[in-house]
Amino acid sequence: MTTLLHIDASARPGRSGIDPHGSHTRRLSARFVERWHAARPADRIDHLDVGQSPPAHVTGPWIHAAFTPAAAREPWMHEVLAESDRLVDQLIAADLIVVGLPMYNFGVPAQFKAYIDNIVRVGRTFGFDRARGEVPYWPLLADAGKRLVLLGSRGDFGYGRGQRIAHLNHTEASVRSVFGYIGIREVHEVAVEYDEFGGEQLARSLAEADLAVDRLVGKLSAHSDQLLMENA
Repeated sequence: MTTLLHIDASARPGRSGIDPHGSHTRRLSARFVERWHAARPADRIDHLDVGQSPPAHVTGPWIHAAFTPAAAREPWMHEVLAESDRLVDQLIAADLIVVGLPMYNFGVPAQFKAYIDNIVRVGRTFGFDRARGEVPYWPLLADAGKRLVLLGSRGDFGYGRGQRIAHLNHTEASVRSVFGYIGIREVHEVAVEYDEFGGEQLARSLAEADLAVDRLVGKLSAHSDQLLMENA
């Protein structure tokens, strides 16, 4: 059984095509999850909506607690890290992470950045040891076989790799860097563009993204089936 972690980061609560002013990324992530469930109904699906219920931001006490060895933490430290621990546990339990990730001002939403800051944890998702010399850091999730799907939306167009304004895209690129740092390096991306243009350009981009999501579900679910057969 595969565990899918579905994360929505959009501040918009609805889905485009259904709700007025709905989110394109919620549309894509819901489409992915619905088709995944249809193909693999026995799989577990967890939903985390950081767009509507963002995690707490990192504070001084949080940093103090996170960098204190677990055995030496005081009770208040465990309380400060409780939400972060739950998010890390959820991530570790997931085989496939599907994120509805809109671009806000060329980067990730603040709500999702708060999530990232809570799950990049020394001793839990990355290791650190000064005795290792010039490379004291290492990923702790590198051998877990996790896969990441980023389903994005952008107001302009041409943000894809090698395109005209790819250099302004600090959304998917930053997420790939962060998740690669903790060991999740298989990343798949689909994005809607032309949101600010509307009309036929947006409609075409949405249709192309919907089809790309469907193809990606087929590809990744087939891979999960293959792994299941190999481990049977």
